[in-house]
Amino acid sequence: MLLRDGRLISGDSLVAETDIRIDGESGRIENVGDLDPRDDERVVSLTGKTVTPGIVDAHLHFSLSGERSVVDVVGMSDAELTLVEARNARKTLEAGITGVRAMGARDLDVVLKRAIEAGDVPGPRMIANCRSVTITGGHGHHMGREIDGPVDARRAVREQVKQGADFIKFMTTGGVTTPGSDPGAVAFTDDELHAIVDEAHNRGVHAATHAHGAEGVKAAIEAGVDTVEHGTFLDEEAIDLFLDTDTTLVPTLSAPYHIVRNTEAATKEDVAKTEVVYERHLESFRMAVEAGVTIAGGTDAGTPFNFHGGNASEIQFMAQHAMEPLEAIRAMTENSAEAIGLDGCGVVEPGAYADILVFDDDPLADLTVLNDPTAVLKGGEVVAGSLPKAGRTELSQSQ
Repeated sequence: MLLRDGRLISGDSLVAETDIRIDGESGRIENVGDLDPRDDERVVSLTGKTVTPGIVDAHLHFSLSGERSVVDVVGMSDAELTLVEARNARKTLEAGITGVRAMGARDLDVVLKRAIEAGDVPGPRMIANCRSVTITGGHGHHMGREIDGPVDARRAVREQVKQGADFIKFMTTGGVTTPGSDPGAVAFTDDELHAIVDEAHNRGVHAATHAHGAEGVKAAIEAGVDTVEHGTFLDEEAIDLFLDTDTTLVPTLSAPYHIVRNTEAATKEDVAKTEVVYERHLESFRMAVEAGVTIAGGTDAGTPFNFHGGNASEIQFMAQHAMEPLEAIRAMTENSAEAIGLDGCGVVEPGAYADILVFDDDPLADLTVLNDPTAVLKGGEVVAGSLPKAGRTELSQSQ
């Protein structure tokens, strides 16, 4: 199939009009540029439309659906929670998010990933975790793997990899949505942090840490973590460590945004914590962007009032508070795919998966356009919306 004359946004560039050839057998992009149609090739005119790579969300929770509290899902059986995850994966794909890193819930994300890869359920390409590693009683303990000491930390990592985890997530600080947990406080000892990251790397997977407070962020980076999630209370020393180690920040601006706009429905504790962190979170994000820290877009979708399918709003938030529109789009396409190890995603170039979004309007003029793609392609197949009516080259040549 040949997509013709679309206005392409990919990486850090904007191409006025270009053609994209998709290999139907592999589901990958064969070529991009000024291309001549082949005999009997399906040709779709995208004149006047804009094309981007599929969005890649580097941080979400398929097990959560925007409930007021995570406690609302703790009592679900694995069967119930699996159905919830499948529903949320479909919503996410249909909204144009063709790649994700799912941040763990019991051991179900890896099951969902296998089902999607087998074609049994619709959903985005996944990098999946099993259970997040936390201290006893720490943030996310409801569905996480609690540990005590460095030996237990290594055992927990090995357990997750045995279950099929593509990466290890661990909670260096407390969090907003766990009752009694302090977002600014460091949870693990240095020995535990080093054991988690070292064992993850020894097992060939990357390490991602939930961390709000600056001291926790710095401790995790010094232990060798690959991505820092949230980074709410950054200071200059933490920024310097990001730059010195080329660690990626996944800011998840969507998470506090939705809580502060639903204060009447949120729990009192969540509201109190978020009111403390919200403005400081935005300031930390601005500091990181201005300093040149690598940013990958992630939403924390599934947290309170942060519903699946609205993921593209994270791009708007990043642009509103520090980034240029093109830079924000890249953060949640190419940067995200690279940070989470989703090879062949986040770009429109030869050899990449044909995970492509088509828009009637220009996202660079109005980023809200990203919330409503005209067509969503995964592996060259339309999975949501529709493309313009296609023709074939022999028909055009005979006219």
